[in-house]
Amino acid sequence: MAEAKRKQRFFDVEMPILKKETQLYAYNLNELNGRTIKYDLTRFLRGKNVLLDMEVKVEGDKASAYPKEFVILPYFLRRMIRKGTNYVEDSFSADTKDSRVKVKFFLITRKKVSRAVRKALREKAREEIINYLKSKDTRTVFEELIQGKIQKPLSLKLKKIYPLSLCEIRVFKVEKELK
Repeated sequence: MAEAKRKQRFFDVEMPILKKETQLYAYNLNELNGRTIKYDLTRFLRGKNVLLDMEVKVEGDKASAYPKEFVILPYFLRRMIRKGTNYVEDSFSADTKDSRVKVKFFLITRKKVSRAVRKALREKAREEIINYLKSKDTRTVFEELIQGKIQKPLSLKLKKIYPLSLCEIRVFKVEKELK
């Protein structure tokens, strides 16, 4: 006996972090569970080229997308670097209240600086970010990253070592959830 054809249709997926809604194409709502969405935040952040990866979770008859990775695209950072400047970057894992995350930050100085100054900037930035993340949960960190509430205070603290022309968290990625 022939099996009836299934028909795909669009399902609404809420993105609470952006206060927006999108639609995904699937046979049924439960099929969306675990699917990832790549959302471009360039217009939302006025030209800062950012991709936000979100994972869809279905609860009952409602689908919501929660952020898993925040990435500033490399060509935006290359555009920011000028001649006669130095950049400082670092990568490390840290713990938030509810998960383990990978953090990569990127700093650009205003002029050329010595290696000692770059090392001091790297160490101070790492220390500040780790201390900041200890008291926050992952969802609020993603919200504050999008709003720039982490980068600005960090830049002001690092300014005491050497003034920066750019202070960004280049990658913020959830490695594993802690229950």
